[in-house]
Amino acid sequence: QVQLVESGGGLVQPGGSLRLSCTASRTIFSLYNMGWYRQTPGNERELVAQMFTGARITYAESVKGRFTISRDNGKNTVYLQMKSLKPEGTADYYCKGMPLIGSLDVAWGQGTQVTVSS
Repeated sequence: QVQLVESGGGLVQPGGSLRLSCTASRTIFSLYNMGWYRQTPGNERELVAQMFTGARITYAESVKGRFTISRDNGKNTVYLQMKSLKPEGTADYYCKGMPLIGSLDVAWGQGTQVTVSS
């Protein structure tokens, strides 16, 4: 099974940018589709962006045009570049690995906190 570790969260002013990273403990891209989710207290975890094998990508409507998901195969890392951040982007952000093989489990990282505030 794969372990995922997120990093890159922090405090940013409205309109600012952050890049989140999700580094896997092993090669992932042939075995998992990858996604970024976020969660605020009292709410369900919601999808932000996901990247499928074959490079198909989808985004939540609320982040289209501002967030970009990408990957570095050599580093086993998925990124979420966030621009023009808004206060409602404040949340814990999680990386998720969605397995393509039945013998593998869904993998979640521990999360990284993003606070958008002046």
